[in-house]
Amino acid sequence: MSSAFSSTSLKNHPGLDEWISVGTDGRIAIRTGKVDIGQRISTALAIIAADELDVDISRIDVIRTVTGEAPDEGITSGSNSMMESGAAIRLASATARAHLLAKAADRLGVDIDTLEIDDGLIQSRGTNRSVTFAELQGGIPFGLEVDPDISVKSPDDHKFVGQHIAPLGLSDIVKGEYTFLQDMKMPGMLHARVVRPPHYHARLRGLDDAVADRLAEGGMRLVRDGSYLAVAGPDEYAVIRAAERLSASCDWDAAGGIPQTDLYAALTGNERISLPVENDGVPQKKPVPPLEDPPEGTAQTLTARYDKPYHSHGSIGPSAGVALWQDDRLKVWSHSQGIYFLRDAIADALNIDADAVQIEHVPGAGCYGHNGADDAAFDAALIAHALPGTPVLLKWTREEEHSWAPYATAMSMEMQASLGADGRVTAWSQESYGDTFNMRPRSGPNQAGPARLLSSRFRADPPPPFIPQPTIARHVGIHRNLDPLYTFPNKRLVKNLVRDLPLRTSALRTLGAFGNVFALESFMDELAEAAGIDPVAFRLNHLEDPRGREVLETLAGQIDLTADDGRGRGIGFAQYKNLKAYSAVYVELEVNDAAEIVMHRALLVGDAGEIVDRDGLTAQFDGGFLQAASWAIYEQVTWDRDGITSRDWDGYPILRFDNIPEIETVLIERPGVPFLGAGEAVSGPTGAAIANAIYNATGIRLRRMPFTPDAIRAAALEV
Repeated sequence: MSSAFSSTSLKNHPGLDEWISVGTDGRIAIRTGKVDIGQRISTALAIIAADELDVDISRIDVIRTVTGEAPDEGITSGSNSMMESGAAIRLASATARAHLLAKAADRLGVDIDTLEIDDGLIQSRGTNRSVTFAELQGGIPFGLEVDPDISVKSPDDHKFVGQHIAPLGLSDIVKGEYTFLQDMKMPGMLHARVVRPPHYHARLRGLDDAVADRLAEGGMRLVRDGSYLAVAGPDEYAVIRAAERLSASCDWDAAGGIPQTDLYAALTGNERISLPVENDGVPQKKPVPPLEDPPEGTAQTLTARYDKPYHSHGSIGPSAGVALWQDDRLKVWSHSQGIYFLRDAIADALNIDADAVQIEHVPGAGCYGHNGADDAAFDAALIAHALPGTPVLLKWTREEEHSWAPYATAMSMEMQASLGADGRVTAWSQESYGDTFNMRPRSGPNQAGPARLLSSRFRADPPPPFIPQPTIARHVGIHRNLDPLYTFPNKRLVKNLVRDLPLRTSALRTLGAFGNVFALESFMDELAEAAGIDPVAFRLNHLEDPRGREVLETLAGQIDLTADDGRGRGIGFAQYKNLKAYSAVYVELEVNDAAEIVMHRALLVGDAGEIVDRDGLTAQFDGGFLQAASWAIYEQVTWDRDGITSRDWDGYPILRFDNIPEIETVLIERPGVPFLGAGEAVSGPTGAAIANAIYNATGIRLRRMPFTPDAIRAAALEV
């Protein structure tokens, strides 16, 4: 079967040996630049390789990602892993298979067409002679490039792809034998904690030297660099107590604290950089067109504004990092999603060559986006650099994770649309406002990498503050999914990067797509009602994409939006980035007498191209739904001038087991079709489906998250 798959990763890493090797024992080693953060990418890659190479999946080893050894595939983000690494591994495995068959034919003196592979054994039907992968290639480099045009297996010949496969490492996790980053132990290792200021703007004026001296006499190692203060020692509990004592002895200059302006007024009122978005989601460096009057013949025009607050990653386990500075080299163990970017940023911060830094990914507290992992790794590196020859394990506390990790920016979306007499949209405008999602520690001029690491700003010689600029790329940051998949005439789309907002922000699952799709799909329901058209039919009237239509029609065939039983029903739809997986979401819920949302049923329909790891893909949809439901119903970061106030699970509540609905996920089968990344596809439609279901249940249109009882009661008074 000719390959319909391609991979940008192969353009940067064309060598077959960069992706695959055969051991002397016949085991197959797979290398990837994508890290496993619970999304089961390792399992999916093993499935792909096993099928293309005709070996049992148990013979596949997915090697842990290490800088300098694994292909540099950038960041594990944007639902790109299957489209990049998955496609690369499929083509590399097919290339390796063809090479092994050619070598076997030469070794056995037979026609290649007579050869068959059975779990690493190549044998000829005509002679019954055989040779193993290990005998042909064990420990020997391939020494050739991946063939991007290689034929790959027909879906009819797949043994593992699309089946129910247990994830790699599950047995060790279930038995409690798996070693996470926080569990690492090394000879002579010290535990460490950072003493944090009250908030971003505070700086250390001084500390009680007597307290510091007593701690040092007790065996504690203190590290200070300007306002950066940390303590390390061999006993973790003693280090925690020492950090508390040291914190109590600090004198901080609060410098006015965190601004407490009206957030949503600031989003649309602050200084900003505004750019029109055209050509399927690409900002243009030109003036923003004015909002024009409705077209001639317009029957009605609707306007609405939707808002979402700052969201925390809320990683269940706080971030951590391990580091060792020895012989002028730094080794770091981290659960970062972008270890090559992190390597370069740490090297820049410490003024050492990047080749002197090696970072190994070790699973820790998983997240989708830029949480505290990079900052915790940098903390460990700073402390280890100050204590040469000593391994350091640095763990953040729950309070640090909630207060210091980057957040997803708050956003506002201003909508206007006109309808003709036939109920079709005749003009569409959306302006989206928010802070940057682009604060991962990418290197650049003026120490741009170190500037985006938290602790850099507190050092005695900090890098210049990094001032983010609008990202001019397709469906990135604030403007992700700003351009609808629907066919609308007279579109006006505007991205607004807002300055001087109060909190530190960066990437969190979906970036701007969650806010944009929440607004878009809520507004579609408002327009459908105004037009007197069923919400599914209204969407289909504006949707030409055949795969999108199939997903939406599949959902519609299994629900009844007109049922009258006291429950609310709502839908949402999108294709993530207008490029990756399609998702349609249905939610059935009730709003009880306490104004609490109780979810009963969720139906998720998705098209992610060829299904490789069926259970993993289902888990991605289910997990994306649950996280987005939590954002919509419960989550918001709060603060006052003295710092973050949502510092724990009481101040920052999340979805719990008592409000998990019955979830059914239906996947559209697409054998042989290129993979579409699915990790973030369901989030935006979920937020809108919940908002639409609340309106269906109560007649109350909620346009600002979270949909708490207080928000519902306040909105009810305005109806």
